[in-house]
Amino acid sequence: MRAESKKTMNDQAWLGSVLKGLIVLFSWMPLRLNQMLGSAIGHLLYWIPNSNRRVAKINLQQVYPNLSAKEQSTLLKANLIETAKATTELGPVWCWDSDKLLSLIKEVQGQALIEEAINKGKGVIFLAPHQGSWELIGTYLSALYPSTFLYRPPNVPSIEKFMVSSRGRFGAKLAPTDARGVRQLMKALKSNEVTAILPDQDPGASGGIYAPFFNRPARTMTLVSKLVQKTDCVCLFVVMQRIPKAQGYVLHVMPADEKVASENVDEATEALNVGVEACIAIAPEQYLWSYKRYRKPPPGVKDIYKKAR
Repeated sequence: MRAESKKTMNDQAWLGSVLKGLIVLFSWMPLRLNQMLGSAIGHLLYWIPNSNRRVAKINLQQVYPNLSAKEQSTLLKANLIETAKATTELGPVWCWDSDKLLSLIKEVQGQALIEEAINKGKGVIFLAPHQGSWELIGTYLSALYPSTFLYRPPNVPSIEKFMVSSRGRFGAKLAPTDARGVRQLMKALKSNEVTAILPDQDPGASGGIYAPFFNRPARTMTLVSKLVQKTDCVCLFVVMQRIPKAQGYVLHVMPADEKVASENVDEATEALNVGVEACIAIAPEQYLWSYKRYRKPPPGVKDIYKKAR
């Protein structure tokens, strides 16, 4: 093995150990202290130039052009604080026991929709955008129902084992986001299991098409429509909204438009994004605006993230 490759592996292992140590450290804190730390980090992100602030600011200007400069700034600050909380919350979500975590969910708005979907005797896809404590949704589902989740291998390979074991500690099966993993997920849905998918995840050049997202084209996955067509499962949108002052969370459950299963991919992807927009409206400050949702635009459309020269 080349010396350069060994050095890269050593660096990755070191970074993975640091990340795991931080997550475990976050898990030792009560939720109030955990979120106070997240809030402090969010304030730093607002005041210090960084990529999270830059991308979030661009996205908010694109999505909410009618807000005043002061309103934009206020929303940006609140958003960076909530984004940082989502990071520190990985400690509790990945390490606490199920009873302790489930006790934090103070209300489920739309519980009847979940019960109706489960009682149909079909698989259920919970469409969970990058909003609020989205990691907690998988934990909640796996603690209550037979579950299989797709996961994207992390950029730091040495933390993958810890991530997979944490997400699967309540019985969920984890499958990587490749062809084999999708087949495993289809089998699980046909066996009436549940899964959660991030519907606003960039699917790459081959996994989706461009569809309007807040009136601007964004690469949007076609996986959801294909899964529903092949497994006849039920789709629900969900948001785990963070309650202020570390009081816990509210799970919002909403029906998905039947068009998300349309064989017309333009219709299906547009319906998917409309559902994500409705989720964001619940708590816009808790959406991951620092995610480059409009990356790799279609020909003729300006790349809003590209710095002017």
